[in-house]
Amino acid sequence: MDLIAITRQVSSQIGSCELTHMQRQPINYTLAREQHHAYEQALNSFGLQVISLLPENDLPDSVFVEDTALVLDELAVLMRPGAQSRRREVLSVAQALQPYRQLNYIQAPATIDGGDILVVGKKVYVGLSSRSNHAAVSQLSGLLQPYGYTVIPIEVSGCLHLKSAVTLVAEAAVLLNPVWIERQVFSDYPIITVDPNEPYGANALLGPGVVIYPAGFPATAERLRRFGLEVITLDVSELMKAEGAVTCCSLIFRYN
Repeated sequence: MDLIAITRQVSSQIGSCELTHMQRQPINYTLAREQHHAYEQALNSFGLQVISLLPENDLPDSVFVEDTALVLDELAVLMRPGAQSRRREVLSVAQALQPYRQLNYIQAPATIDGGDILVVGKKVYVGLSSRSNHAAVSQLSGLLQPYGYTVIPIEVSGCLHLKSAVTLVAEAAVLLNPVWIERQVFSDYPIITVDPNEPYGANALLGPGVVIYPAGFPATAERLRRFGLEVITLDVSELMKAEGAVTCCSLIFRYN
């Protein structure tokens, strides 16, 4: 089965993005576009079919498509983002997903960002953050349990999303910042911890046989390589100023 990656080009208004835990810095729009294009090229080079959606220039955060949906083999769940300014991002992503999956929607009063969801096999970890709440956990459980998934809520503090603190870097191994999340939650898996001087380094994107990783965290990248992983680094410095990371910029799923 082929892999598809849905991405969206950078909004010209990315400098007005939502920020929660980071101070606002000027974002070079031209450089952000170049970095995002290199990201799409990397996905393509690893054999993914990239569907690049047109920019939504009135939606500053819309490059971060991961927050709009969860796509599993059996279905897609469209999110209700925690920031009200981001909720209109969902419509175009739903249209892009419609040919591939049955669509389901999270409803008010639930709020949830896709960046708060980490899937490991049939376990779906959901971060309880400033963007995602208990009502969303309940709704997601109801949607996924018929397909054999278990939804596990986790408290997140100090960072924006669950995937700011932990991501999957092998079939069942995680990269984790133990300051932002209890490592005991993932004690069933091999754990690689970020270098203490690189607290934002826990976000990595697992591709086919390769880990795509930000170039700004060389010490943690070396820890991943020592674990035996093939690591490809990309400069995503401008996207990170918008509190984004490498998982945020794509929705990757199997073409069934």
